[in-house]
Amino acid sequence: MKIHEYQAKEIFRKFNVAVPNGKVAKKVDDVKGGAVRAAKELGGKVWVVKAQIHAGGRGKGGGVKVAKSIPQVRKYADEILGMNLVTHQTGPEGKVVNRLLIEEGINIAQELYVGITLDRAQSKNVFMVSTEGGVEIEKVAEETPEKIIKEAVDPAVGLQAYQARKLAFGLGLSGNQFKNAVKFLINLYKVYEATDASIAEINPLVVTKEGDVIALDAKMNFDDNALYRNKDILKYRDFDEEEPLEIEASKYDLNYIKLDGNVGCMVNGAGLAMATMDIIKLAGGEPANFLDVGGGANKETVANGFKIILSDKNVKAILINIFGGIVRCDRVAQGVIDAVNEIHVELPIVVRLEGTNAVEAGVLLKNSGLNFEVAESLEDAAQKVTSVLKK
Repeated sequence: MKIHEYQAKEIFRKFNVAVPNGKVAKKVDDVKGGAVRAAKELGGKVWVVKAQIHAGGRGKGGGVKVAKSIPQVRKYADEILGMNLVTHQTGPEGKVVNRLLIEEGINIAQELYVGITLDRAQSKNVFMVSTEGGVEIEKVAEETPEKIIKEAVDPAVGLQAYQARKLAFGLGLSGNQFKNAVKFLINLYKVYEATDASIAEINPLVVTKEGDVIALDAKMNFDDNALYRNKDILKYRDFDEEEPLEIEASKYDLNYIKLDGNVGCMVNGAGLAMATMDIIKLAGGEPANFLDVGGGANKETVANGFKIILSDKNVKAILINIFGGIVRCDRVAQGVIDAVNEIHVELPIVVRLEGTNAVEAGVLLKNSGLNFEVAESLEDAAQKVTSVLKK
């Protein structure tokens, strides 16, 4: 689950991670909830008007402006609020800006980068820092990877003080800047661990001319499977920022991600879903979605899966690829037959079932009277689903 920058900063404050003073605005004028009112309440002579969407690169897209007067705050807020902001992360369709973050200006001396995520190869969290703050970290990793310093953190013991000092030294800090950075990094790791985050990223992390270390930006993503024990974070979910079909799928405990192709995929298991999408591509097709129905692929989950897939008008054929381990293939087959009869699916459907009672499942599908293409292997399934699109 993703949240907005201002929400991430609210969480940071609870763990004594330094952030600028700021207020959220959904209007422009000098009224409650307005950008002008927020700037006046913050005080000072410089403010930053920042678009709040679930995407990076907002500054390059025109979604972050520095205002040096109240009239400029009004002007920039009016320009950004309601705009369709296009960045390298939103795609060409962009995202509509529904709220702003108005922040006090900061006396910046240096811009840095800090990030924490899980390194699955090591089964450890990895803390990354770089002196190249304020630019796309992907570009730094590609062109000058030596400028990214990494420190693996054992989840059994957490971030140690010597590791925080090593990272702060790597950023070239000294004196009060160094001390403040060590404290900042230790508290940031506490945030990451306590909230079951999957990403905590600050770009840029700034060092002020006074020696303070402050998160000028804040990005946090969370493990969906741990939200049941983080109800306070679940409240931050913004449905306006999510794909409507993904929201609908979550109501039925289906894992769905919309893609740009024309082959709808219904699979049980994330790994099998990835393999299915890969082999569709290899066969010359384009997957329209990632849909994992989980271990309980019964009539209800299959029917709901069909409804979600069919809501995408780009889908021209459906590939069902189920491995019967926990679930029996014949039960899945009957669920598919019942669901197709119930919701009247008219698109071509290719079914590949493997595992427990796969033979019996094949018989059910062939005797159903429905126009299924039954595949013998994953490769056969991909070839059949792409070939029906060419007819």
